[in-house]
Amino acid sequence: MDRFTHRLLAPFSAVLVLAAALPVNVAAEELEEVIVTARQREEKLSDVPASITAFTEGVIERANIERAADFISMTPGVSMVQSAEVGDSQVSIRGINGSRDAEQNFAFIVDGILHTNPSAFNREYADLQQIEVLKGPQGAIYGRSASSGAIIVTTKKPTQELEGKVKGSVGNNSTYTGSGVVSGGLTDDLSGRLHVDYRDTDGFYENSYYADFLNKDPDIVDDFENYNINGRLLWEPMDNLSVDFRAHYGEVDAASISFNAAFALPVFGFVPRGAPLFEDVNEHKFEFQPNINPSNEQESMDFSLKVDYDMDWATVTAWSLYSDVDQSFLADGTSGAFSFFAGEANCIATTTALFNGGVTLPPPQVLGSNTGPLGAANPGGSFLGPYTPTTCDGYQYQERNQDDISFEIRLTSPDDQPLRWQGGFYFLSLDREVGVATLRDPSTAADVTSSGSAGLLTSFVNPLTEALVHDKFDTEVWAVFGQLAYDIMDNLEGSVALRYDHEARKVRSLVPPPNVQRSNFIDYTTGFLIFPLGGAGCEDGIVGSPLNPAYVDFATCTTLNDIPDRKKSFEELQPKISLRWNANDVWTFFGSWGVGFKSGGFNNQGSKATIDLFFNNPALGAAVGLGGAGLAIEDQFQKETSSAFEVGFKSTYLDGRINMEGALYYTEVDDMQIFNFFVGPFGLLRVVSNIDEVKIAGGEFAMDVQMTDAWKVYGGIAITNARIDKNSIRPQTEGNRVPYAPEFTANFGTEFIKPTMWEGVDFIGRVDYSVVGPTWFAEPQRDDQTPTLFTPFGFGLADWSLTQRDTYGLMDVRVGFQNDTWGAFMTVKNLLDENYLQEVIPAPEFGGSFIHPGSQRAWAVEVSYSY
Repeated sequence: MDRFTHRLLAPFSAVLVLAAALPVNVAAEELEEVIVTARQREEKLSDVPASITAFTEGVIERANIERAADFISMTPGVSMVQSAEVGDSQVSIRGINGSRDAEQNFAFIVDGILHTNPSAFNREYADLQQIEVLKGPQGAIYGRSASSGAIIVTTKKPTQELEGKVKGSVGNNSTYTGSGVVSGGLTDDLSGRLHVDYRDTDGFYENSYYADFLNKDPDIVDDFENYNINGRLLWEPMDNLSVDFRAHYGEVDAASISFNAAFALPVFGFVPRGAPLFEDVNEHKFEFQPNINPSNEQESMDFSLKVDYDMDWATVTAWSLYSDVDQSFLADGTSGAFSFFAGEANCIATTTALFNGGVTLPPPQVLGSNTGPLGAANPGGSFLGPYTPTTCDGYQYQERNQDDISFEIRLTSPDDQPLRWQGGFYFLSLDREVGVATLRDPSTAADVTSSGSAGLLTSFVNPLTEALVHDKFDTEVWAVFGQLAYDIMDNLEGSVALRYDHEARKVRSLVPPPNVQRSNFIDYTTGFLIFPLGGAGCEDGIVGSPLNPAYVDFATCTTLNDIPDRKKSFEELQPKISLRWNANDVWTFFGSWGVGFKSGGFNNQGSKATIDLFFNNPALGAAVGLGGAGLAIEDQFQKETSSAFEVGFKSTYLDGRINMEGALYYTEVDDMQIFNFFVGPFGLLRVVSNIDEVKIAGGEFAMDVQMTDAWKVYGGIAITNARIDKNSIRPQTEGNRVPYAPEFTANFGTEFIKPTMWEGVDFIGRVDYSVVGPTWFAEPQRDDQTPTLFTPFGFGLADWSLTQRDTYGLMDVRVGFQNDTWGAFMTVKNLLDENYLQEVIPAPEFGGSFIHPGSQRAWAVEVSYSY
């Protein structure tokens, strides 16, 4: 870590030397600066002692920022993964990543209101005024889920004057978008704004099985359709009173789980039919052949009310939010790699039909021509793959529904005084329901659609369900907070903020009782089908086969009557201390220390029982080569806390034509929350666990230069060294890089705005190039080797050296013409058609990963009209 830090200090030392050498009186007049709200009051960007990347309305329009990935790619030190479903996104900020099924790692604020549902972030961004990406822990201001930063979105306010805009585009892959906004006064003191948007695309990839053998529409792999309606009313009956009401409703109908499997078993190298089992994930040739038409449905709705009342000595701000997001997905299963359904008549029938019909499954879906190592005597070979046109892999279904009510009230002092203060109270009540099921595929025609999934996680269980986790999570949060900022001298500010969060969590299992059993195809007394659980203490069998192993008491070989409810409280005091020094009219330096906090919580009940039975059980573990894996997975995961230091600078030079900023940061994280994906004889399981200790060091630098009145260049780079210092769950991973944290991110671009021969019409051209460095997604990496459930078949250990995502770069281009009324543009994203991976979800005991491709080249022609 020290060596890495010393390497970073060199360029920053050069900047400090330059600061001392530059003159301070170059500016003839002060230019208007970007105003931000990072500390919950309006301030100049240069006055905030923190690293902030801000996107103004002009940049948002010219860069065509429409979704979160668009501005994150332009922010040094920040990266994002979005794959499994539309509401699923993990944002990594300076090495601290959000974890699936836990809390997000940054505060997400829209028009001054904190949104806590992770699904609220990854949606269309429309009618935007400004975006601020604030890096470093912000828990002292925003609380429990701001451990790595905050993303602040400001939309346009309603206007008294009548105005509007319509915009539409058409692009490749049958992509169509449209949006419209109208704003104006309803009375002398009441104004309103209405915005709607729509997007529809076939996506980049096709299902070759649907196209070649079913003669059906193959555009079902990553198709996407959604619409949103946003309304806003602003009532200002007095100069010192503002009442702001916002409403949103949106629906998504899309595909899900666009993954392939990639194995990491080097002992075979290549198997019959040339199917590799030890594959570089970056060289995988994607082919999609599932027999299921995947679906991803989301319905979101939220209402908020915000009141600001100025009393001269302080401003009272109070807001309340109600949010409700329901989402589900259905997709091909991941259990086929273990012959989970190999004995099913449908599996044998569909495999035989496909083999006789000449369907070629992509490697390594099938091994051999008759009987393979898993003992499946199917004419098509021994089944290994999780996403095939056979019914052998079953299918998976998930529901994740959340509604929450929150409010905040705070007092804020005026800005124009040496001592500025703020204090307030926050409350949140959150209800979340999460269910994940593995089901048998009943189709002999090998064509399952989402129509069969209705009611799976309601008051009864689909009779095809083989494994189920399903829980209701209740959370109540309250917090008190305050901050002080004091001008020690005219050019020196010290500030301190403090927040206390208390969070009470409860979980109740909704899995039906033991009398609702599996299909008797798999029984806990036989476990992995061909492996008896000798020595497990249940040689004489147990009564029934419940859907969730938490119902089984293996000590007495009996089933339990219920799964007990659980509850736990988490709390944390989050201080932050900052110092800002305006050295002169050009240079500002700052430093800070702060604590970040992510609440602990509960996994789906039965997670520990599942891992203990199939991985930690000595009898089964020995049979599959694990010998008792010793995985410390619990139904509860611990809170994550971090201590972060940062020093940096901001500079505006040559009358604002050159702007520079940079920072060095060092963070220690205790009990970092991390997502784990397990696949085995039980189907699939998603859990959150903790890495005991993580250390992160890094630095970033950004610069923009106005070369001429028409031409601007800009860019930034961030280097992050995030390492696992201690990991009691997988000790062999100590010293490895933190999953989901790229080694570096960078962005470079240029913009050209020039008046044309037509009066009032400008030519606008913009090129943006973003780079994401090498990224590990698993705790095991490099030459780490781990036993797998395939080890007894002679597959040896899994080798993770080929599972790192390689560096990739994406170039986006936008050119067109615009005046005050109309605009016409052409946009090309991923101009060079770079092949890259969006995500690599590791499943170490599975012996491989589930990999998701990135977006291909996409072009669109857009026209707009304003009035």
